[in-house]
Amino acid sequence: MADQSNLPGKLGNPNSTLATDSRLDPRLTTLLAVNDGRLGPDATPPGEGASHAQCLEYCAAFEESSAAQHPLAWDAMPEFAQVDTSTETIAGMDGNEITLHIHRPSNQQGSLPGIVHLHGGGMVMMTAQDPGNVRWRNSLANAGLVVVGVEFRNGGGRLGNYPFPAGLNDCASATQWTFANRERLGISTIVISGESGGGNLSIATALQAKRDGWVDQIGGTYAMCPYIAGCYAHPPEELVSLRENDGYLLDGPMMVPLVNVYDPTRDNARNPLAWPMHAQHADLSGLPP
Repeated sequence: MADQSNLPGKLGNPNSTLATDSRLDPRLTTLLAVNDGRLGPDATPPGEGASHAQCLEYCAAFEESSAAQHPLAWDAMPEFAQVDTSTETIAGMDGNEITLHIHRPSNQQGSLPGIVHLHGGGMVMMTAQDPGNVRWRNSLANAGLVVVGVEFRNGGGRLGNYPFPAGLNDCASATQWTFANRERLGISTIVISGESGGGNLSIATALQAKRDGWVDQIGGTYAMCPYIAGCYAHPPEELVSLRENDGYLLDGPMMVPLVNVYDPTRDNARNPLAWPMHAQHADLSGLPP
């Protein structure tokens, strides 16, 4: 077998962790040290036979553990003096209220590209008001964009218990509201963007928009490291990158309770609106870039 010791990360050293990887920004190393270099609680995730209540408890503990890093993140927050922020409360399609966090350049003149931002957290935890999401919206606005952060309903955590499709419905409602109010907001085009669980919801919102006939309201979708499949505990062979990075901050067993909380009955295991990896050519054809 060829010598792989010169390869980065776990490819070169299977025992490598994100916290010990020399490529990691030292500031993130400090942040990870709060939880001993891990993401999530210091507890064994409930397995595939666990009850919904046990999985909800794990998600709540995961969210609480992550919040231990928030003070450091707030302390590191730049001032963003050239960004104005505001909130809007809108009605969702299910009759619920949705809070939107709007960030824009304070010297905005004319229409600017718009971002509907959907935060990460496996669709079941974290909030739009967490410091990382606030900083990201501020950074985008500081770069000349108008950003609408969506506080959608989570499957678990502080904003749960609302399984699929509650969060997706909120993202669709927020996107349509943004389009309807684009002139007042000073938005020219709308890109839906999110990371991890927010990446899932970004793709799923576009898929939902196509099914419901309003996909022309979306100018593009940008999904970062999207959590697109409910099978990450036992990833299929084609998901090579996932297998190579298993245990690098997150691992497969940690996904089991997240899937349980998002889709408790597992009736949507192959529904592309819940898990976009299962989208077929017919679903994807005609989507925005």
